[in-house]
Amino acid sequence: MRCSPLNLCEYETSKLVRIKSVKLGSLKWALNGVILLVICIMLLWNKEYQEYDLVVSSVTTKVKGVAQTNTADFGEVVWDVVDYSPNEEKNSFFVATNFIVTKKQKQGKCPEVPHYGTLCRTDNDCKKGLWDIRSHGVQTGVCVKFDVTTKTCEVSAWCPIENTKKPPRPALLTSAENFTVLIKNNIRFPAFNFIRRNILPEVDGNYLKKCIYNQRTDPYCPIFRLGDVVQGARENFADIAVEGGVIGIQINWDCDLNRFFNSCLPKYSFRRLDEKESNRTLYPGLNFRFARYYTENGVESRTLYKAFGIRFDVMVFGKAGKFSIVQLIIYIGSTLSYYALTTVFIDWLIGTSCYSKESQQVYSERKYESVQDRQECLVGVSFVDENQIRVVKQSKKKSLQEVKPLSLHPRKDVSSNLRTVMKVLQNGAESQNRSGKNRCKADLDLEKGQTEPLREEPKTSSPSWCQCGCCRPSGSPHEQLCCRCGRGRCLTSSVLFPKLVLNRSVLQTALLYRDPLAELHEEAQLRHWAYAQYISWRFGDTTPRDAIPVIPSCCVWQIRDEYPSQDGKYSGLRLNGGQVS
Repeated sequence: MRCSPLNLCEYETSKLVRIKSVKLGSLKWALNGVILLVICIMLLWNKEYQEYDLVVSSVTTKVKGVAQTNTADFGEVVWDVVDYSPNEEKNSFFVATNFIVTKKQKQGKCPEVPHYGTLCRTDNDCKKGLWDIRSHGVQTGVCVKFDVTTKTCEVSAWCPIENTKKPPRPALLTSAENFTVLIKNNIRFPAFNFIRRNILPEVDGNYLKKCIYNQRTDPYCPIFRLGDVVQGARENFADIAVEGGVIGIQINWDCDLNRFFNSCLPKYSFRRLDEKESNRTLYPGLNFRFARYYTENGVESRTLYKAFGIRFDVMVFGKAGKFSIVQLIIYIGSTLSYYALTTVFIDWLIGTSCYSKESQQVYSERKYESVQDRQECLVGVSFVDENQIRVVKQSKKKSLQEVKPLSLHPRKDVSSNLRTVMKVLQNGAESQNRSGKNRCKADLDLEKGQTEPLREEPKTSSPSWCQCGCCRPSGSPHEQLCCRCGRGRCLTSSVLFPKLVLNRSVLQTALLYRDPLAELHEEAQLRHWAYAQYISWRFGDTTPRDAIPVIPSCCVWQIRDEYPSQDGKYSGLRLNGGQVS
């Protein structure tokens, strides 16, 4: 096709094949109904008719609770929120539950703890001014006694140095599970200009003073008991309070902002975020250090606290949906392709053993139109002793009679053949005497009643590939074709052959039918139309796989003898044009 601006004004459409079958039609509508049902269920279940926007959130927290402890290290102490929750981070809060305390530390010189410092025997083992990331101070270069059996390098540091490594069990503030936290969560969906908070509009102050979150009785209360939060994460508060950990409080907003189904409520869930097994990690739990400074006798002193506790991270997720005609159209358009599954399944079903080979063959020929490569030439062969049409590939060495077929196709009865037969019946009487003079002796003998089998003719009269005894030699392999596959009568001996193919009146009528003003004075016109009559008779209007129909040698020469060329020369079969002259 040439490139032209006019090509932009052309329209192309797909070719459809309609199969009139009750079973296939019922199956098609059943499958389409199932697909439609699935599409509708997914449309409603996943709310595919909505457009969505993600949440924008901010979180603030307020912890409340008081605990009292009485230990040998601290004595009787009351702990309030300033003591156990010293700092507040973004979207999280920390509650201390256990402590290691080192009292009365002062700036001075003291022996380093063995598992942090360098063991020594003499001063030469210590280097003045040396320190590393694990030490508590800077070495003085002196080796001193740590205890009765151990010596370590002396350091300048806050003395005495913290020596306890493991936190006490049970935790100091196990009662922190009764502390509460108020979580205020403000959300916004910018696309819909929608704002909401987890303290719902219908909630008043009296309700907040007495409510505690419970998944069943108070699922929307913003005040949480810490023990319930840890229990919701499937953890034991007494265990996690010893070394600390990280608990996640998840707030999920799944909002439907449509007018008739408006719903936007928070849903809370809890889970542990850190590794809880101490033997699976080098640094289990969560801890940090802080100090409280004071002056004693004019000397600055401090109490060092190593605090273990639980950090609660508040994580907000959510999206809001609202009806959108654009999203509905996009969803419908994307799901229309699912109906192609019906075609794929039925095409596969026809190709299986559920249907006969003849049905499969007819369906394939109607649905698929083959276009051959120019370098590949396929020809059609029709033998009178076979009720099938062979499609073979042209061979430059073997005769066409000996080439094995690529495929076999059933012969079709078409309307053009019926029209031709009607013409024959109108001119049947005239055609009986036209072709008798050119029929071969073997066929005339069989018509007279001789029943003895046909003997192989000498090679001087018929070639070796001829099966009917009436073919003539040819130097072109594609013209070396007989009307029969096996030995027997020649097709030209049929009573119908001279009436249908050679009858002058029939050929003239057919030519005038095509061109009413044609001048019928050339034998070549009748000869070419006789070829066309034979092809229409033996092959039909079209040949399988667009193969070029080939006329057997015996039939070609019968036509040439009836309508000879003036100079006695014939160009033969031209495969590029599919014509015989």
